[in-house]
Amino acid sequence: MEVLFPHLAGLRIDRVFSRGRSVRIEVAAAVDKAACSACGTLSARAHSHYERRLTDVAVGGQELVVHLRVRRYFCDNAECERKTFAERFPELAVPYSRRTVLLRRVLEKIALSLGGRPGARLTQQLRVEVSRSTLLRLIRALPVPEPGVLPAVGVDDFAFRRGANYGTVLVDMLTHKPVDLLPDRLSDTFAAWLRAHPGAEIICRDRASGYAEGARLGAPNAIQVADRWHLLHNLTEAVDRVVRAHRPCLRTPPDQTEPSTTSVADAPSPQVSASQTVASGSRAELTRLRHAEVHALHGRGVGTTAISTALKLDAKTVRRYTRAVTADELLTDVPKRGSCLDPYTDYLAQRWAEGCVNAVRLTEEARARGYRGSERSVRRLLQTWRTSPTPPKPAGSVVTPREVTMWMMRPADKLTADEHVRLGEVLDRCQTLRTVNQLVSDFAGMARELHGQHLDTWITQARASAITQLAGFAEGLGKDYDAVRNGLTLPWSSGPVEGNVTRLKTIKRQMYGRANFDLLRRRVLLST
Repeated sequence: MEVLFPHLAGLRIDRVFSRGRSVRIEVAAAVDKAACSACGTLSARAHSHYERRLTDVAVGGQELVVHLRVRRYFCDNAECERKTFAERFPELAVPYSRRTVLLRRVLEKIALSLGGRPGARLTQQLRVEVSRSTLLRLIRALPVPEPGVLPAVGVDDFAFRRGANYGTVLVDMLTHKPVDLLPDRLSDTFAAWLRAHPGAEIICRDRASGYAEGARLGAPNAIQVADRWHLLHNLTEAVDRVVRAHRPCLRTPPDQTEPSTTSVADAPSPQVSASQTVASGSRAELTRLRHAEVHALHGRGVGTTAISTALKLDAKTVRRYTRAVTADELLTDVPKRGSCLDPYTDYLAQRWAEGCVNAVRLTEEARARGYRGSERSVRRLLQTWRTSPTPPKPAGSVVTPREVTMWMMRPADKLTADEHVRLGEVLDRCQTLRTVNQLVSDFAGMARELHGQHLDTWITQARASAITQLAGFAEGLGKDYDAVRNGLTLPWSSGPVEGNVTRLKTIKRQMYGRANFDLLRRRVLLST
């Protein structure tokens, strides 16, 4: 019996019987004496007894109820404030509880892993049914462990509601486990937490200025490390803006290509550099005016919120204008989205020239070649050809700005042979993009091989390149120079922090509207 019920060891099992769909066990203390809970004096003089019924973990798919016989004794210590006391069974149940300690631990694990409603459904299957509110109360009753001394701390934000409310997660970079959650992402809150938990020597963070300021105020002697992924992500955004500004250089002239797999839409000549065209019109003038106003206020030290209020702009728009070194960075066109018909337009143009103008037949022929779109798309294309004064001609091949950006950011050994060739063709047509590719390769090499000692040289080259987007990126690196250099030199990374943020999002979405901050904090910290 002790093998089946190890938590009942030390107790006398009087009877095991079945009642309805539950198994009952009658148990009592094996000895006829107990220690007073107030003074600790042993007593064998029984006063009375009563019965407690405790729900235990199920056995054999049936509910298990423990009928515990509890005796009350007289306290023989005349100086004790208690005259009688009840014997205690700390291994089996706490006072006044209706569940065994073992069952409570099981329910706590279920609540931490699944939350309220899913956990309640699981308890029904385990024959220990409790309500979702009970599971949430069990979580809230658990103590939150103290983080202790943390030599290396990782910090990042997460969204309670995206675009509205944000919090902060703090991670022990040695164990990769979360140690605390903060209700906001303000620098003062982060600084106060660092002061309350001294000893941080390394602080891993993203490029957010709030955490940089909080780390400087709360732990001035700690080494701040900017995350390499965020550095490469910021560089990717800058490169993407350059590539979009030179979109005409991405198209190959028709006489230099085989029959292409692109749309027949008109495109500017690739010999015309996008840097030579100046955006005009009322929209462009308004953008330049707003850019100048935002930078004028930002240069005087005015914060993003104050600028947003003064100019009646959204905070995200203010940040985008602040990041742009020149207004021309904001005037790049948005590329036209591709169509699933694009790979077949050259074939359709050839058949059109041969005299086949029936949309149904052309759709069938395109589908035989792999087209999976609708006939309506083919009809729209043929209609543009019918109303065009000139017959359609096969277009030159074109790659999207996103593709070129990804080819530049990816290591050379990760590109396919075709991608190498197509990227080389683009770079041969545009000296600016060739310069960008070289700078990107150098920076990515620094990040991957931790050669931060070359950062000064790279910043100088980026500024001298006269490419405003990369010059602006280099300017941002200079403002956070120490953390960036540490990020490109030291092996610390915010990868474990990002992993914990992903896990936190999963927990938050499990709980929906009942995920108050205290409940979310305990689930994140205690379910690791």
